[in-house]
Amino acid sequence: MTDDREQTRLARARFRAWRRGFREADLVLGPFVDSVGPSLSAAELGAFEALLDADDYALYGWITGTVPTPDEHETPVMGKIRDFMRDHVAAAVAEGAGSGFDVRA
Repeated sequence: MTDDREQTRLARARFRAWRRGFREADLVLGPFVDSVGPSLSAAELGAFEALLDADDYALYGWITGTVPTPDEHETPVMGKIRDFMRDHVAAAVAEGAGSGFDVRA
């Protein structure tokens, strides 16, 4: 992305991705847009922006696969988000994320 208008769109999407109001979605979408966002085409950024307009809980369900994704949101970008989540979460767990959590508490 080199166009100033697209850079502005990406900056707005980044802000929205990190401030969903639903922490689990923030922790997937924020790092996704930070890492993958600059390489998205204008059309892919549009698909990402459309996802950001969706309800937090529905969107998180689509990402995790616990809720069927509507056809209009079943895009290559959704696949990239799912792949990122799988890889990001696996990496975080491998690094010890959550290892200090006491389930007996």
